[in-house]
Amino acid sequence: MVGGNAIRGTRIGAGPSGESERGETAPRRRVSYWCANGHESRPSFAMEAEVPEEWDCPRCGLPAGQDQDNPPAAPRTEPYKTHLAYVKERRSDADGEAILRDALERLRQRRQQV
Repeated sequence: MVGGNAIRGTRIGAGPSGESERGETAPRRRVSYWCANGHESRPSFAMEAEVPEEWDCPRCGLPAGQDQDNPPAAPRTEPYKTHLAYVKERRSDADGEAILRDALERLRQRRQQV
């Protein structure tokens, strides 16, 4: 079929493409970061931007640093704690028994009133 769609392959509102329409891009610099798995990532930053000490590796998610020979260590992950584990950190067994005793006593009093 001859003639086809004139705007094929573009999105609506895209307008003309090119540097002249969008303006000049800011000068950039690439910085290398290495993670503990040896992955290198090279994000680009504006020349006047402050470069962070660490960057998350896009391949494995570990923190990456600028020193290839001494990358940052992987963060220590805490195991999942249940609600009961958090309660046991704050209260002793004796406190738990006292709270349970008070709650049962209130429940018994309510049942007697009905």
